[in-house]
Amino acid sequence: MLGIVRSWFDRLFAEEETVVLLLLIAAVLVLMLTLGNVLVPIVASIVLAFMMQGIIARLSRIGAPQWLSITVAYIVFVSVFFGVLVVLLPLVWQQLINLFQELPTMLRKLQHALLVLPERSELFTEQQIREWMAIASKELGSVGQYLLSFSLAQLPNLLGLMINIVLIPILVFFFLKDKAAILGWLASFLPTRRPLLSAVWSEMNVQVANYVRGKAVEIVIVGVVSYISFEVIGLNYPALLALLVGLSVVIPYIGAAVVTLPVLLVGYIQWGWGGEFFTLFMVYSVIQGLDGNVLVPLLFSEAVNMHPVAIILAVLVFGGLWGLWGVFFAIPLATLVKAIIYAWPRPVRKPRVDTDVLAD
Repeated sequence: MLGIVRSWFDRLFAEEETVVLLLLIAAVLVLMLTLGNVLVPIVASIVLAFMMQGIIARLSRIGAPQWLSITVAYIVFVSVFFGVLVVLLPLVWQQLINLFQELPTMLRKLQHALLVLPERSELFTEQQIREWMAIASKELGSVGQYLLSFSLAQLPNLLGLMINIVLIPILVFFFLKDKAAILGWLASFLPTRRPLLSAVWSEMNVQVANYVRGKAVEIVIVGVVSYISFEVIGLNYPALLALLVGLSVVIPYIGAAVVTLPVLLVGYIQWGWGGEFFTLFMVYSVIQGLDGNVLVPLLFSEAVNMHPVAIILAVLVFGGLWGLWGVFFAIPLATLVKAIIYAWPRPVRKPRVDTDVLAD
């Protein structure tokens, strides 16, 4: 048994580079699990700088000098970054406060609507409906207390949040400006001959670039279209619900299904079974249909060739480890695992020679 394990180990780690790659993966995992909160601004800055590389590459292809490409990309980043902080977040926060203030009224309207069910079906009784609503009211109170205690507990972290808001633009600037120097410094710690690492890096550079930049554009387009549609229809809390719809595209197969419930529930409480509700349902269905069948194939030049079960498993695993960041990067991380498996050197087995045939 020990000989089998040793033979398997020798086949997988016969080259020095495979050991280096394994140590790099282990070091990154240990750092993320132990210092994840400390590394948040650095990781976020790396991701944002990576997203801005698309603008730099496009400007460089048309002949713009490097300094001009970096300046334009950084101006775009700063404009979007502070636009989100100054315009979008206060609007969403205000609508979230309004939603919590109106929840008791919405709950009463929902109770009146549900009390009609016993008249239309024998499966429900009025007593059951009242018990359900009592449980919902109790849970709603618990959620409110939890949010209050959570917000009070997070007050000491406001200073850290403000520091991160200042740090991220500074780090993004230096990651854009000194990209070549930083990559060269990191490469100095690696072996001189590194075909395995080069193959994994080349595969990941293409896959992650397509996914991260495409997903960011998809979030913006779906969110903006949803907001405009909800405003035109007259739906309450349009910015809050549009933000949820936009972020739902991060989680494949699950996000859209989960966000559908609050969108339709707000519409039903606001209008009931009226023409406006069915208009909302049709508009929301069109947005989801265009996103899945038109926008995704258009944005992602190279589809991630992974089974849906593997994608859902990656979302669950990495989301459980790193929360929202893990959910967002579940597919790139799964692609990294896949690239490592396919690029891992495998010894070529020598064909078995039939000694009986040679003897003849």
